[in-house]
This record gives sequence, C-alpha cells and structure tokens, in this order.
Amino acid sequence: MSASRQPGETSALRAPLFFAVLALLLVIEGVTSGWNSALGILNMGLLSAIMALGVNLQWGYAGLFNAGAMGFLALGGIAPVLISMPPTPGAFRAGGMGLIAAFAVAIIALILAAQVWRKLRIRGRGLLVTLILIVGFFAYRGLFDPAVAAIEAINPSAAGNLGGLGLPTLVSWPVGALMAAGAAWLVGKTALGLRSDYLAIATLGIAEILVAILKNEQWLDRGVLNVNGIPRPWPVPYEIDLQNSASFVKMAQGWGMDPVLASTLLVKLAFLVLFLIVVLLLIWASQMALKSPWGRMMRAIRDNEVSAAAMGKNVTRRHLQIFVLGSAVIGLAGAMMISLDGQMTPSSYNPLRYTFLILVMVIIGGSGNNWGAALGGVLIWYLWVKAGDWGPDIMTMIAAPFPDGGLKEHLVDSAAHMRMLVMGVLLLLVLRFSPRGLLPEK
Repeated sequence: MSASRQPGETSALRAPLFFAVLALLLVIEGVTSGWNSALGILNMGLLSAIMALGVNLQWGYAGLFNAGAMGFLALGGIAPVLISMPPTPGAFRAGGMGLIAAFAVAIIALILAAQVWRKLRIRGRGLLVTLILIVGFFAYRGLFDPAVAAIEAINPSAAGNLGGLGLPTLVSWPVGALMAAGAAWLVGKTALGLRSDYLAIATLGIAEILVAILKNEQWLDRGVLNVNGIPRPWPVPYEIDLQNSASFVKMAQGWGMDPVLASTLLVKLAFLVLFLIVVLLLIWASQMALKSPWGRMMRAIRDNEVSAAAMGKNVTRRHLQIFVLGSAVIGLAGAMMISLDGQMTPSSYNPLRYTFLILVMVIIGGSGNNWGAALGGVLIWYLWVKAGDWGPDIMTMIAAPFPDGGLKEHLVDSAAHMRMLVMGVLLLLVLRFSPRGLLPEK
C-alpha cells in the first residue's frame, strides 16, 4: 500500500484487472470447450450474480445473515408457471372457486383470531382463539381438499394443475420479485427480531418449508412431476424455428457454421443480452442507493445498531426494508432462471447450490461491494462448473501411483466431491490473503 492511499482504499485497476481475468477465462473456455459451453457458463453466472447482489443488499448493506435465499429463489421461480403458462382447460371451473373460498376462510379465521386476542380482555381468551383456529382449519380443509382433488384429476399425466395466465414471460420476472418480496415481508415481521445466528436458522427452515410446499402442491406447479415448456421471454427465439428458417440456414452456412450450432449460439446470445441488461440496471440502482443518504444510514446501522438507534433511526423497520428488497432481487433471479431452463423442477432446489454457494460468491467477491458481488457470482459459478469437469481427471492423476485396491478406488470415487474441496480451499485462501474479498468495500 502506498503512503498516500487511505486504509480500506483499493487500487483503481483492481476491479478492471479481475474482470479482465474473468473474461480471459471465458474466452479460453470458448476456444477449448466450445462457445456453447462458455455462453452457458456466462448466462448462469450472470443469474448467480443477480442472486449475489440480492444477498449483498441484505448482508453487505445491513449485516443480515439470510440463510434462506433458496426459498425466495423458488418463490420467484413459480412466477413464470403462474403467469406465462397457458391455463389448464377446465381446471379453474372445476376447483378454482373452491380454492378462493378456502383461502378466504383461512384469512378470515386468522384475522378474527388476532382481533379476539388483541381486543378482548376476558378470561379464557386463549381457549377462544384456539377454538376459532380449529374451526377455521376444518372449514378450510373442507373447501380446499375437494377443490384440489378436482383440479388434479384433469389430465393428470400432462397437467393436473391450474396452469397460468398465458401472459408474456417478461411480465413474470417482476411478478416473481413481488412474490418473493411479499414472502420476505411476512418472514421479516416475525424473524428479524432474532439474533444473527437464530435469524440464519429461522430463514433456512422457512426456505425448506417453501420448497417442500412447491414439491407437494401438485395443483399449483405439478409438484415433483415438474412443469415443462415454459415460454421463453421476448425476443429469445426457439432453435427449431431458426433451423426451419431458410434465411437463417443460408446465413449460418455463409459463415461456415452448422445451422444447429448457430441456432443454439444465437439463443444463448439473446439470453445473454437480456441478462446483462438486468445485471447492469441492478448494479446501477444498487450503486445509486449505496451512495445516497439511505445507503449511508444502512451502513451505519450495520456497523453499530445501538448508535444508529440512539440517533433516532428505526433499526427494525430499516432491517425489514432491506430484507424485502434483497429478497425481491433474489426472486427476480429465480424467475429468470426458470425462463432460461424452460421448466420448473422443485426438487432441484437445494441449500448447497442456492444458499451457501451464493454466500461464498458474496464473501469472495467482496461483501458490501456491488461490483464485487457480481464478480463473485460469475467467477465462482465458473469454478464450480469447471471443478466438476476437472475433478475426475485430477483424482485419476493423484491415484495413478497407488496400486489397485481400496485406497485407489476411494480416491477415484471421491472425484464427485472435488467441487466442495475447491470451494473450501478457495474460500480459505481469499480469507487469508484478502479477508474483505477480491473487491473490498471502500
């Protein structure tokens, strides 16, 4: 560090250098493994960057340790199913009104129970509230179960759910953000009063509950049967349409490319443009917020809640606000990821990939730095993918000198765990030599 540089200040060339190294790695991937692979890694890396930006809002800005990012991601992912898929013919007529009535009864029972608990100051108030909830539960199930059975009986092999509204997929992206934000508000109202370690446990448990609901509510998203054929966002084309276009085939052949390969590259490039626009808009908005009085207040609360509260700041309200905003960004990433995959698979959500790996991205990229979170998102996803590719080769090379037998077989069988080993070693190295991340917060 030069004598003129202030503590915590980083070189102006540090960020461009790391992004240049990342670009070089992707170019090498394109040259060695093909541009299909490089674009696939980059697209999923940009989605990971959006997830990391959402977690960075919560952790980097406010110090909230949210271990339930997976749940908000899954909630965002249900939006394309409910918004973009065509409605299942006859499903709403069979059970839609029954579902609406069931949810209305449940809401009325909860509101009535809350009002009785707050307003009545009589003996046996708890027993009365319990009675209201029990009656409300049985009334809810009495309406809900027949409606669900009627919906799931409609074309169960291909549908068995309500379907969606048939609206453009781009509409589902902000809807996914709003759904995650709404759930975050409910979670935050109950969990944000907990200490950091208890908050992490609570959010992780709530995320598992949300994913379990998506796995089991077949009337909503077909559960583990999955929803396939989710429409792509405009203006992303379909490969088959490009391959059936005489003008595109002629153009691809003019470039000396196979039309099938050219169509897949064009589709991934179209997704890349959409994702880049969203990432850059989010970084711009996050940077503007960070430099505003609101951003300075959030960092003051993060660094010392007691002092901020003594200055008249409502710490609980601000924590709820940033928790909702960060979860909305994560929900947006969930809707975008489902649009990229073209299918909703609730069983694919797991905490290792969609919570803890995102935290690693933020830590290594630089907590509190939006550009660092974006860098960490793409870089760690690249290393996660490549570690899975390199693992068998590395383990085979390590095991080669050993004689055939238990140890050699154990080493080769352990290749599947190379990803975790690489992430652990990388995390230790960064925490040792750059504890504040590759691009530290200024």
